[in-house]
Amino acid sequence: MMLTRRTALAGLAAPAVLGLAAKARAATRTFRISHHYPGSTGDEGDFRDRMCRRFAASVEKRTEGAMRFEVYPGSSLMKTFAQFDALRKGALDFGLVPTTYAGGQIPEMNLTFMPAIVTNYDQAYRWKTAPIGQEITRLLESKGVKIITWMWESGGIAARDKRILKPSDVSGLKVRGGSREMDIMFKAAGAGAISMPSNEIYLALQTGAVTACATSSTSLMSFRLNELSKYLLAPGSSSFFFILEPILMSKDIFDGLPKEQQDAVLAAGEELETFGRKTSEEDDKLLVETFRKSGLTVDTMDEAMIQPWHDVARDSAWKDFAARSSETARFLKLAEQA
Repeated sequence: MMLTRRTALAGLAAPAVLGLAAKARAATRTFRISHHYPGSTGDEGDFRDRMCRRFAASVEKRTEGAMRFEVYPGSSLMKTFAQFDALRKGALDFGLVPTTYAGGQIPEMNLTFMPAIVTNYDQAYRWKTAPIGQEITRLLESKGVKIITWMWESGGIAARDKRILKPSDVSGLKVRGGSREMDIMFKAAGAGAISMPSNEIYLALQTGAVTACATSSTSLMSFRLNELSKYLLAPGSSSFFFILEPILMSKDIFDGLPKEQQDAVLAAGEELETFGRKTSEEDDKLLVETFRKSGLTVDTMDEAMIQPWHDVARDSAWKDFAARSSETARFLKLAEQA
């Protein structure tokens, strides 16, 4: 076969093309996002999973595919309480994790699910730029974790046997509080407090291990707790608890990214905050509709109902938190000022 100029050039070009393709593949990196909530499909399902998928799609687009993602819902990658420590160690790239789940390692984080310290969404979202938010950001980063998307949720109390309106109504019940401080408040009100992540509540209610549970509006629906409850105290114009549930990233992983990819991650995260707040507030309303359709007795909170919960929380959970260290006392004071 005669070697023509065309075939010769083609032969020279092929290794170069292959080399570029290999370089492109090497430049593409896949990141894992973990959370313990149910998965979703399209615009249906738990919005926290949809939030992770929106974040992934946004970053992939901004980086032209250099950053790709795999989302693992329902604790399918690792156990719920293992996620935060994995982020700290760089063993997990991203997670949508309630920061209070880190409270055992970082006591100050228990403030992010402190009863009656935040009572409405406007107040919650002020934390990001207020001194308390800056201190939370600083502390988490010093422990190896970076907040990418600030997101707060309100929630309510589902109960099997008894209508709950005020603190004294929980007396004698076995209650899942959701955080150390919530448990302290419920104990002060006469309840037995039991600790577990939200994805274990259904079985606990089913077996009678708990008779009432406090968790976010979205979790109350996603984990189908209406199937096992008769009563609901739902958030209304106010609520006596809000939970910080941000998208978090391993700081080691973040610091290792090129500047343009860091910028893409931060921009995508900030852009999602509007979606997170809007959908959280929509779920508060959908919760009331869903549980009423299921035949439950539903009550909604207002500012007047918050005061008795505030009083019990202040004299129990707040007091305990402030007494733990000078730092927890300082954080509490900053939160009260936000």
